[in-house]
Amino acid sequence: MIKVLKPQKGPQEAFLATPADIAIYGGAAGGGKSYALLLEAARHTGNPKFGAVIFRRQSIQITQEGGLWDTSTEIYGGLAVPRTSPRRFWRFRSGAKVNFAHIDGDKDLNGWQGSQIALIGYDELTHFTKHQFFYMMSRNRSACGIKPYIRATCNPDSDSWVAEFIGWWIDPQTGYPIPERSGKIRYMARKNEEIVWADTPEDLVSQGIDRTEIKSVTFIASTINDNKILLANDPSYLANLKSLPLVERERLLNGNWKIKPAAGMYFKRIQVGEMLTALPGDVILWARGWDLAATGEDENGDPAYTAGVLIGKRRNGRYIVADVINKRLTASEVRKLILMTAQTDRAAYGRVIQRLPQDPGQAGKEQAQSYTRMLSGFLVKVIPESGSKESRAEPFAAQWQAGNVDVLTAEWNEMYFNQLESFPEGKFKDMVDAGSSGFNEIENGATYSAPPSENRLGRSSYWR
Repeated sequence: MIKVLKPQKGPQEAFLATPADIAIYGGAAGGGKSYALLLEAARHTGNPKFGAVIFRRQSIQITQEGGLWDTSTEIYGGLAVPRTSPRRFWRFRSGAKVNFAHIDGDKDLNGWQGSQIALIGYDELTHFTKHQFFYMMSRNRSACGIKPYIRATCNPDSDSWVAEFIGWWIDPQTGYPIPERSGKIRYMARKNEEIVWADTPEDLVSQGIDRTEIKSVTFIASTINDNKILLANDPSYLANLKSLPLVERERLLNGNWKIKPAAGMYFKRIQVGEMLTALPGDVILWARGWDLAATGEDENGDPAYTAGVLIGKRRNGRYIVADVINKRLTASEVRKLILMTAQTDRAAYGRVIQRLPQDPGQAGKEQAQSYTRMLSGFLVKVIPESGSKESRAEPFAAQWQAGNVDVLTAEWNEMYFNQLESFPEGKFKDMVDAGSSGFNEIENGATYSAPPSENRLGRSSYWR
């Protein structure tokens, strides 16, 4: 049986058809980006001297469930033989190879000195630095008779160098790709470390640039709506994207390259489901997230707060914020507060998980052990948290924006709402961090990590 590999009609087909030296594809989640990149790498596998390398920022992103290697197996299986040492690659019958590698930092670039790579691919280009991209361009050489070229995929990131690089293809007012420019080719060269752009090679030559230094570039936009196969096989994925909080929804669903977190974009008080005057009787799980500080009110001029936010999940799937603590205390007072709160929570609510953050390094481990001993007999987790405050807040913000979070009427309401609405621009984020921790404990029971892909929740669990 002959295996037929072909792109879907539309942007994916345009990506595989473009003659540009550098083509960047995607700009939203679910557009079939990785699949298209792997199809492109299979184009010249009848050439025994052909070699391609597809990069991810971290090696685990290649082998994770449903990641690049799994997808390559669907495409190349039966056509080539997989190898896993010294790195993962596929060897085709002709001798051609498609390799997978990572560039986790500039130190990894030295390993590519002297390499000649006909096709360089980047899965999620915004995860790489500008220096890494242009250094590896010097390795984009060919001795196999195929003109060397670069293909890349990406999701929008307004702070990345890629946003500026593809700026001509993006509407500066809305942040969305300009439809009529998608797939159009422009020309660039680097002059005095700056990128110079023009509509034709001749325009660059007239500026004194050698024709051999000119590269053709294009950006081809796509969204999940262009991936008919994914929508047919997993229609719930569209619902997943629509359920993201505003900033991530604009980026991953609508392909917005200008959207940035701003005050009020995560939490607004008018988005609260209901203000309850009494606790509902159907709460099935309680967790209090903590954000710790250990400076008294008169120290350092304007010290941080220790915050504890108690969140419950109800049988009907809704959530309730039942109690918020926010105080400036010394280190010893913080310990007393946490112990007293754990005692009060158990008496008032029964089973409550107390979740505390663990600082990095040996000091953080020792502090974690100390709190665990102090809270002996209570349900406690001390967990290293990774990712930005914004990324950790996204799961809770998605439910808040959907009106699925109720709040108990109490004196702390105004203080709490003020900080939520100022996030992430406000100076203090203690209650937001604590609430994010409590919510992620309820839904995930694990450390939350901001992923490179669309998967929004980590899965590693730390019981102390």
